[in-house]
Amino acid sequence: MTATLDARPDADLKRRPASLRLLALAVLLVAVGLVAIASVTFGVLDVGWDDLVAGLGGAQDTTAQAAVAKREPRTALGLLVGAALGVSGAVMQGVTRNPLADPEILGVNAGASLAVVIGIAFLGLASPLGYIWFAMVGAAVAAVFVYTVGSLGRGGATPLKLALAGAATSVALSALVSAILLPRVQDMETFRFWQIGGVGGGTWSKIALILPFLGAGLVISLLSARALNSLALGDEMAAGLGENVLRARLVAALGGVVLCGAATAIAGPIGFVGLVVPHVIRLVFGVDHRWLIPLSALGGAVLLTGADVVGRLVGGTEEIQAGIITAIVGAPFFIWIVRRQKVREL
Repeated sequence: MTATLDARPDADLKRRPASLRLLALAVLLVAVGLVAIASVTFGVLDVGWDDLVAGLGGAQDTTAQAAVAKREPRTALGLLVGAALGVSGAVMQGVTRNPLADPEILGVNAGASLAVVIGIAFLGLASPLGYIWFAMVGAAVAAVFVYTVGSLGRGGATPLKLALAGAATSVALSALVSAILLPRVQDMETFRFWQIGGVGGGTWSKIALILPFLGAGLVISLLSARALNSLALGDEMAAGLGENVLRARLVAALGGVVLCGAATAIAGPIGFVGLVVPHVIRLVFGVDHRWLIPLSALGGAVLLTGADVVGRLVGGTEEIQAGIITAIVGAPFFIWIVRRQKVREL
């Protein structure tokens, strides 16, 4: 089969001018800067400009300056986790050719959660590094299981079958989590705050711990961008263009799972960031993953950090975790995607 000019992965560049993508990149970079400033400024104690500048410079002479110092790692963690989830969602949607793909919807978060719970309850897991490894293994097993189940039967892994398999898997794994924790009150207390999903416990030591994993996942995802462009044309077309379809899927999925597992281990199972951000970026700026992946990283950072700021502002003295805010935003968006026509594949 010979691909026409419009069927090539690079043909999307002709429909979406590079200047538009460069403008989007600049706008998102500015948005990242604005939400970062808002994150260290607003909270139970709002910080004035003078204290903000002094606090960012390392001063802690006043309560406001100390608040800035405390919020800095929280802000950095929000940006990193949001970027990781945005890229993970973009990769998973590309691997499955499914616009409904998301770590939450496909059961990947639930798999990571169950693995962490098993480690806590039966193996005395307590270190953040242990959380990361367990979460990544659980996320990988859940992803493989959902894709295998969704591929059974006529038509292979369709978006609807994957979404149903992911939803069923999430429910089953969540039930197992509850069954393990109910007789273990002390472990339940440890797990409860993590399960909600948020970046309030961010510290520089935790950030240093996950940076190598996030870096590795991002590099793998970026290197898989051209292969994901080929997969977007369909397996037969991708193979005709010389792509090893199975290897491309496995390598790209590895990058997404590493990003999702590391982010989930540190911040908890935060949903819908990986669904909303890549979908919006793709609708506006096209399907070229060489642009989609970095733009999704910036968009995810903006969404999660912004959600964390909103949770602090509307919750008063009792903060609303960012995972709850993203669910409030993402659930209606998910319904809208499902109701759209031609949602069968990307």
